[in-house]
Amino acid sequence: MLTIGYIGNGKSTNRYHLPFAQKVKDIRIKTIYSRSASPWQPVEGIRYTDRLEELLTDPDIDLVVLSVPAKAHYELAKECLVAGKHVLVEKPFTETAEEARELFALAKEKGLFIQAYQNRRFDSDFLTVQKVIETGLLGELLEVEMHYDYFRSEVPERMTEFSLDTSYLYGHACHTVDQVLSYFGKPDRIHYDVRQLLGPDRMNDYFDLDFYYGITKISIKSSYFRIKERPSFVVYGKKGMFVKATKDRQEEDLKKFYLPTNPDFGLDLPEHYGVLTYMDDKGIYHEEKVVSEVGDYSRVYQALHDSIVHGADKLIKDEETILQMEILEEGIRQMKER
Repeated sequence: MLTIGYIGNGKSTNRYHLPFAQKVKDIRIKTIYSRSASPWQPVEGIRYTDRLEELLTDPDIDLVVLSVPAKAHYELAKECLVAGKHVLVEKPFTETAEEARELFALAKEKGLFIQAYQNRRFDSDFLTVQKVIETGLLGELLEVEMHYDYFRSEVPERMTEFSLDTSYLYGHACHTVDQVLSYFGKPDRIHYDVRQLLGPDRMNDYFDLDFYYGITKISIKSSYFRIKERPSFVVYGKKGMFVKATKDRQEEDLKKFYLPTNPDFGLDLPEHYGVLTYMDDKGIYHEEKVVSEVGDYSRVYQALHDSIVHGADKLIKDEETILQMEILEEGIRQMKER
């Protein structure tokens, strides 16, 4: 049994963590700490406290999950490790690669586990793209476009100054950069286009990063000013292409409080399936829908359990997290020099 305590009782804890942790049979959630009252409905069987030391000194709690703003990650994670707790940290893991290195070194020194919560590795659309690539039907891979768009102009317009807390690169590329690194590995080089569309010293509200692997280019692109979203994924090979127009549906269901306890939670309908178009070895043209893989963020919690309780390898490797932080830092550095 892995017993968990949470720091933070907001949307992230209640929407993106608890429903998935509760799916894993050998996980027990004991305590949630928050300095202030939360509008979320208390969960039966969980203790709520406004005293952090109550959570950190509880010998029953093995793992502490940090679900708080990124600027607090480093200090809180350090405090948890010093208290002898394993730690799961929401993304972005820290504000700098150096802070990430320090936390991993401290955890190693104390014989503890610390990892980033990269749940988007288990998005349905991303898993489906992997399945299509691995069929070989596209031929040699040439290009992958990954989009994460919104039409929320009011978000950058109300931000009058730049901060990492509200940076689109830190807040959203932490999903897609990790997907790229987890599947394709460390790139040969990266081209950065990180912008403040409303002007200098305003919010970072746009990014376009190109990762190069030999002849293959993987692009991650996001903007707050897309009145119509681009496809979630477009994949090009020498023999064909695959288009997945719609994103993973777990978040959409969670927003409606439709939870993973429902058997059809997060499942794509046929109209959400991606389209695979290719020429086969006989020169025959094919166009067909591809049934989506099932996304499931609880797989991160199952992997946590297996690593801490049974000693399995980490799902999200330390070096992947450090590389991601280096990439995010470099993107912001180049933006400020534009």
